[in-house]
Amino acid sequence: MLYSLLSWRAFATKQIAMSAFLTSFTTGLITITVAFFVLEHVLQKRLAPYFFPDGGLYATPKTLRIRIRTRLGALFVACNLVPFAAILCTVRRASYANIDPAEVLEQLRLDITIDAILFICVGVWLTFLVNMNLTRPLQEIIRVLRGVRHGHFDRKVRVTSNDEIGYTGDVINEMTGGLKERDQMRHSLDLAMEIQQNLLPKADPKIEGLDIAGTSIYCDETGGDYFDYLYMGENGHRKIGVVVGDVSDHGIPSALLMIAVRATLRHHAHHSDDIVDMVSDVNRHLSQDVKETGHFMTLFYSMIDRHNKCIRWVNAGHDPAIIYNPIADSFGELTGRGLPLGVFYDSEYTESQREITPGQIIAIGTDGIWEAHNQNGMMFGKDKLKEVIHLHANESAKEILDAVINEVEQFIYPLKKEDDLTLVVMKVEQ
Repeated sequence: MLYSLLSWRAFATKQIAMSAFLTSFTTGLITITVAFFVLEHVLQKRLAPYFFPDGGLYATPKTLRIRIRTRLGALFVACNLVPFAAILCTVRRASYANIDPAEVLEQLRLDITIDAILFICVGVWLTFLVNMNLTRPLQEIIRVLRGVRHGHFDRKVRVTSNDEIGYTGDVINEMTGGLKERDQMRHSLDLAMEIQQNLLPKADPKIEGLDIAGTSIYCDETGGDYFDYLYMGENGHRKIGVVVGDVSDHGIPSALLMIAVRATLRHHAHHSDDIVDMVSDVNRHLSQDVKETGHFMTLFYSMIDRHNKCIRWVNAGHDPAIIYNPIADSFGELTGRGLPLGVFYDSEYTESQREITPGQIIAIGTDGIWEAHNQNGMMFGKDKLKEVIHLHANESAKEILDAVINEVEQFIYPLKKEDDLTLVVMKVEQ
């Protein structure tokens, strides 16, 4: 407008001024359109990676967001409206020429041909720029996602645009960071599971006159269920302690408490066979460790003396053990009074005793067995447990154990286990 105004003032010819205005207007449209795409390309390829190496443009205040629809709209204007406006300006400018109409038509044909070739070249170039600006970040996103699929969480999307694709890149970077933390946590849990599994008995004991089998199946990587075999006193070949415990809750804290209790029990087992003193001492240590955290542990500590043909036990808040007498075809329970470990520092525990006879089956488990729910909300129950023991009473302890676990798993299918399963089966032989 300024150039055409100066031309009109200098030459005082309206036709020349209008021709200058139309020429400047066409040049300005082309310049602005090309500058928009060139500037965006330079920003994405040069400036954004330098000033925002870690991305985050979408979350940065006061940054101009050029959305994808804005780019496509600008491309539509550049490839359609600008050429159309330029051709109209060319035709309009030709109308101001004071020359022969034939020459005007010839000049108009030449100008339109030149404009068409120019705009085709500019359109191809702009399409290439837009395609590159859109496909580069998408290729970067695909590269990172392929790495994630193969477990590579260190790769980051190089975000260079402040649009929907750039926002997607930022979200993927946050996702890979979270996946990396989860992968590290998973690795730690796998290591904790391996350590905890190695602390459980690796094989069932071989005791004359006893057939013993035990297992723990955790619902998570780590758990709070615990069982162990402890050989005690000078007559270790005739006395064996069988311990089953259940720490409240699941996960790493429960596993740590289980490990602490195991270490204390094993330490005492080498020095004494007084199970009341052992359980009381474990309770004092655990009470100091958990204090007001609300964690506790139920424990059933039994010791079988084959020489005296009896079983002695201390129950610290645990479910009673089940005992089956095949001669009388009757079930009983090894009950006992005592609070769970870790509740009160000075809790008192008492020892109970019972005679054992050949053929008797003793099962010590955790509530993950009889409190297991199926998809109808029904519990497995102790009656079902007794039924399985009764059905397989003539089989070995290992076969009875496997039968119970299989029944529980079939009962809860297709649901997953919600609690740890621990069971020790002891069968008194002739």
